Amino acid sequence: MPVADLPDDVTVTRNDTAHRYEIRVGDTVAGFTMFRTDPQGRLHFPHTEVDPSFRGRGLAQRLVGDAMTDVAARGETVVPHCPVVSAYLRGQDVPGLSVDWPEHPRPE
Repeated sequence: MPVADLPDDVTVTRNDTAHRYEIRVGDTVAGFTMFRTDPQGRLHFPHTEVDPSFRGRGLAQRLVGDAMTDVAARGETVVPHCPVVSAYLRGQDVPGLSVDWPEHPRPE
């Protein structure tokens, strides 16, 4: 299912306590992308996961897209280690987003 065809009850929120962005379908957390903040204040994204029962619906794209838009709006910098985040950023322009590409991408 393309991102445009997602149900209306899909939301993406930042959960600073859990250090991740979460995508919900209704009241259910369907996936997340984790981040950690380094001493320079940059957000490192090491891992993205969508529950197997929700895969194939474009949720990972929506999750990462909304997360990157939020990070840009906050004026923060992304360091992508996760293959899903890296692929999204290589294929999409996120206005105002600052990206520090790691020399050797790896989960941190």
